[in-house]
Amino acid sequence: MLTPSRVRYRRPHRGRRKGKAYHNNEVLYGQFGLQTLEAAWITANQIESARIAINRVVKKYGRTYIRIFPDKPYTKKPAETRQGSGKGNVEGYVAVIRPGQILFEVECALGAEVCKMALTRAGHKLPVTWRIEEKSEL
Repeated sequence: MLTPSRVRYRRPHRGRRKGKAYHNNEVLYGQFGLQTLEAAWITANQIESARIAINRVVKKYGRTYIRIFPDKPYTKKPAETRQGSGKGNVEGYVAVIRPGQILFEVECALGAEVCKMALTRAGHKLPVTWRIEEKSEL
């Protein structure tokens, strides 16, 4: 599972989910990319399950690029705890996603249909709406 080696703030504020992705919004490394259409938090478990779904289809004939990393800790208070007594403990890590951001990229020697099928299976593991974006040649 993906976790950062160290974080600047142990229990940060939640932040806001507004705005578009101005960085990481083009397919750079692979032939096809999975682009999100809405803002969300994607957990490390969801990233890992999408990665496994891609690798099951592509196998050794292609390459997968993960363009996001879960570097924001999120906290949770224990069940049946009264209000007050501070913020909860760190439960896991999430990647903050903005609309238009590329999540995964795939290049494959088996053809475009296999790449699109792999990204479709990965997209079903994620809690966002998405589309498959093709690399634009300039």
